[in-house]
Amino acid sequence: MSDNKQVATQSNEVAKQEKQLHIMQRPDVKAKFEELLGKKNVGFITSVMSVVNSNDKLRNADQTSVYMAAMMAASLDLPINANLGFAYIIPFDQKFKDDKGNWGKKTIAQFQIGYRGFIQLAQRSGVFHNISATPIYKGQLVSENPLTGFEFDFKVKASGAPIGYASYFKLLNGFEKTLYMSAEELTAHGKRFSQTFKSDFGLWKDDFDAMCLKTVIKLLLSKFAPLSIEMQKAVISDQSHIKDADTVDVEYIDNKEPSPQEIARQKEYDRVTDFIKSANTIEQLELVESHLEGEQIEMFKSKKNEFVDRK
Repeated sequence: MSDNKQVATQSNEVAKQEKQLHIMQRPDVKAKFEELLGKKNVGFITSVMSVVNSNDKLRNADQTSVYMAAMMAASLDLPINANLGFAYIIPFDQKFKDDKGNWGKKTIAQFQIGYRGFIQLAQRSGVFHNISATPIYKGQLVSENPLTGFEFDFKVKASGAPIGYASYFKLLNGFEKTLYMSAEELTAHGKRFSQTFKSDFGLWKDDFDAMCLKTVIKLLLSKFAPLSIEMQKAVISDQSHIKDADTVDVEYIDNKEPSPQEIARQKEYDRVTDFIKSANTIEQLELVESHLEGEQIEMFKSKKNEFVDRK
């Protein structure tokens, strides 16, 4: 090997080692986590580094954002471990303008709480007698009333895909509340509030069931439950870029309100979908053939084949 090639190889190795020296390994950062977690800090940092090193996007993400997401998890005493499902650090691509006004893209870390995390925090508050969530299958939803609530029959055996998801809590003082959302409502919720919903990564794709359970629990708690300071912090920080974990300064990058253009496009998509479902002839169906997007294409073909088979 020539001297120049050897020097280049050594330089690459040094650069690789420096990149691996993540912010989580700095002495001052370790000291901060020790202050928050005591003897648990070593295991916590190890789990965070394992998550980072197993994900190329996180490994190349802004390190401060990873640190702040981990800090938020530590302050809530929720482990970062996908197998446990309490909390997650998710990579997210964010657009930005440089000093010259040119648009660029960088990867930052987003903090997310899993449904088990919300249950854990609720239990810690000391005011809940019970809290749970479950998928609901065909035949199990007996009745729903916007005033008196929902009635389920869990003697009906679960089969097929869930038709919806329900969450429930009962406080020590006897107050109880149930929230039910259909699978269609949860899909619409995911499309509206998560930009990663339609992408090829993220929790909505990797574990749709868990995200549905998390959604009904979070909405139930935030709307009807007494929230401890810790619970308020969790609700505020969930699905956000943590700018400062101490002051709970957050930026919502994944669930921003849709723009007027996005709302109009979604309404048009829904209109075409409804038209396909209600079409009674091939001629009616073909009126929207030039407006099809995504899943509507297969829906259109299936409906058209139904009409052809009838002839």
